[in-house]
Amino acid sequence: MAEDRAAAPTLQEMIADHDRQDEGYEDPLAFETCERRSQHAPQEGIESPLTSQCGLVEAHNPTLLGLREISSLASWTVSTHKPTNGTHALLAPTPQTYWQSDGPQPHLLTVHFFKLVKIARLRVYLDFTLDESYTPTKMEFWAGWSSSYGLVQFGEWAGAEPRGWQEIPLDGCGVGGKAEIRCMVLQVRVLENHQNGKDTHIRGMQVFSMDERPNRRGLAMREDNGAVNGYAGADPESDDEERDARRENLIVEPDSDGELELR
Repeated sequence: MAEDRAAAPTLQEMIADHDRQDEGYEDPLAFETCERRSQHAPQEGIESPLTSQCGLVEAHNPTLLGLREISSLASWTVSTHKPTNGTHALLAPTPQTYWQSDGPQPHLLTVHFFKLVKIARLRVYLDFTLDESYTPTKMEFWAGWSSSYGLVQFGEWAGAEPRGWQEIPLDGCGVGGKAEIRCMVLQVRVLENHQNGKDTHIRGMQVFSMDERPNRRGLAMREDNGAVNGYAGADPESDDEERDARRENLIVEPDSDGELELR
């Protein structure tokens, strides 16, 4: 099967990723985040609609308070895809592009994080108005330490004629009944489409972690001082110990037995 891979960025690349601000352009359909900017860098002398969205993650949405988007901390693969409609199209910060599969169901979208993360919120962007029979009606969500050692299903989604962000419930999935998933691998399995469609379209996906740093419990914001979230500028004056402490708020280590516990 064809496979499209978006290489995982190194820590140095993520820390060195510049914050770019281009004024005067606003795409009304653009997603609220800009964490994937490095994959869509504008050509020299050409103004990019993507960079105008940097800074806040849906500042007007109170449900995203205290969260930060971590999709850029992972490499993304798909089971199959049409030419030009692979992971780069899926990760573009606009619903005008999409991943389109090109093979038998189920269609798989797999997210490989470079270390163990805590996922507090997950949502997928679908649009029946634009995609019709390509729009999923049933999806399953799986997670684990490694795709080589098997994954555990933690949720599913089913719906008719969706348009916009579809929230994936995480209630009761975490240790002690918390609404969170601890994993290194996250996988979406598209099982059925509208009108018995064969291939599928997914126009966006966002993965959030709790922003547990001091003084960061307001909006889900980008890092201002070069921490590793994939769209921050480096702060040359930041202390190494301070940066390490910030990373620890996002990255957690597996339990001693190494088992994935979803409930």
